[in-house]
Amino acid sequence: MPPLRRSSAKLPTEALLPKDGRKVRDDEARFLKSWLERPLVTGAVTPSGRLLARTMASYVDPRRDGPIIELGPGTGPVTEAMIRRGVEEDRLVLVEFNPDFCALLRRRFPRATVVPGDAYDIRRTVGSLLGEPAAATVSSLPLFTKPLEQRLDLLNAAHDLMSPGAPFVQFTYAVVPPIPARCAQGSYTASGSNRVWLNLPPARVWVYRRP
Repeated sequence: MPPLRRSSAKLPTEALLPKDGRKVRDDEARFLKSWLERPLVTGAVTPSGRLLARTMASYVDPRRDGPIIELGPGTGPVTEAMIRRGVEEDRLVLVEFNPDFCALLRRRFPRATVVPGDAYDIRRTVGSLLGEPAAATVSSLPLFTKPLEQRLDLLNAAHDLMSPGAPFVQFTYAVVPPIPARCAQGSYTASGSNRVWLNLPPARVWVYRRP
């Protein structure tokens, strides 16, 4: 596949997603159906709330060059939050395992690159699509369903694809970080946000960087 290209064109943010209650209910129904069918893959019963999505997007710097990888975007609440923050839609590489969510993402974000595949195998899934180091990786994957070794491999693989100091952004419902905050080898640093109490369930965002 050819390298991902950037475009200077931008879509009006107000035209990104419908804001009516029916859209929210439809997305919640999609998530519940996906969770019932594949609970270890979907990992959540409902999409991320707006405040959590904005918190995750706040760690992405739109001025930093390079594509932005999103792992497990689902129905796109974090994707929308990043675009509203100023990220150009055509910079986004959305890696989603669920084919129904992939079709929905292509309709909602036609300028983004939607990649069906395994987000945990990020090197093979998106490595050939990146024409330059990524500016950030934003993940909504249910990391606690995987062994710690696999979580660490994902973090290292994401950092290999990103520019130095770029953030790996991950949320969790748990009270402990999904990847240990301290690393004996010093291969990354970690910092956590305040708990987002208004999300259902409450969540925290962790940001990992390679020093």
